[in-house]
Amino acid sequence: MLGIIGGSGLSQLANLQDIRRKVVRTPYGEPSGALTFGNLNGHPVAFLARHGYSHTIAPHEVNYRANMWALHAEGVHKVLSIATVGGIHPDLKPGSIAIPNQIIDYTWGRKSTYYGCNEHYCDKSVVHVDFTWPYCEEMRQLAMNACQAVGECCIDGGVYAAMQGPRLETVAEINRLERDGATMVGMTGMPEAVLARELDLCYAALAVTANHAAGRGSSAESIPYEEVKASLDQAMGRVRGIIEKMLELEGC
Repeated sequence: MLGIIGGSGLSQLANLQDIRRKVVRTPYGEPSGALTFGNLNGHPVAFLARHGYSHTIAPHEVNYRANMWALHAEGVHKVLSIATVGGIHPDLKPGSIAIPNQIIDYTWGRKSTYYGCNEHYCDKSVVHVDFTWPYCEEMRQLAMNACQAVGECCIDGGVYAAMQGPRLETVAEINRLERDGATMVGMTGMPEAVLARELDLCYAALAVTANHAAGRGSSAESIPYEEVKASLDQAMGRVRGIIEKMLELEGC
């Protein structure tokens, strides 16, 4: 079953049928909300709004461990993250879609592993998880094939810079990220991606550019919030079409 994690701009899948919701308890606390199960053109899907269904959970306050554990516990094997980003690279204009293949983690203080101690048990073994390629190539290829099939232009690859948030970045910070090799910037890519790896979930992201990053393009002086909403509203309709085609191609 495919699990979909909706970010800013996608707090529900309007085209789901036979909907039921389930509250999943985890050893790591409460997920962002109940999982929503349904069928999308006859294919089973589990959906979770990363920031809650009313968009009330800030990026640094998301219980990423509970979210990924809940999906895994309910039989999800593949996860598609819908990520809203700021475009650093000139090709990442508002409304564009990229499928990143690398990530740089600038977050701090987030609970980023299932190994170690929690309130239920304590495993003090040291585990080093291979994270050379942070995204599942199978899912990336499926997403790219779906984009091509529905006539959507998508950028193959890119480096996602995961920032702490919730504030947006300064021009100097974006300049630094660009020097580091980042092509896009967001706040939720980590530890979500590495937790998926620890659970052996095939995880990839559709990165939707909401705006130019600070100091770039129309964000040269400030982030134009009125344009961001319009850009996301338009892009998320296209994302729904991509998801439907992914399910069709995969036969999930």
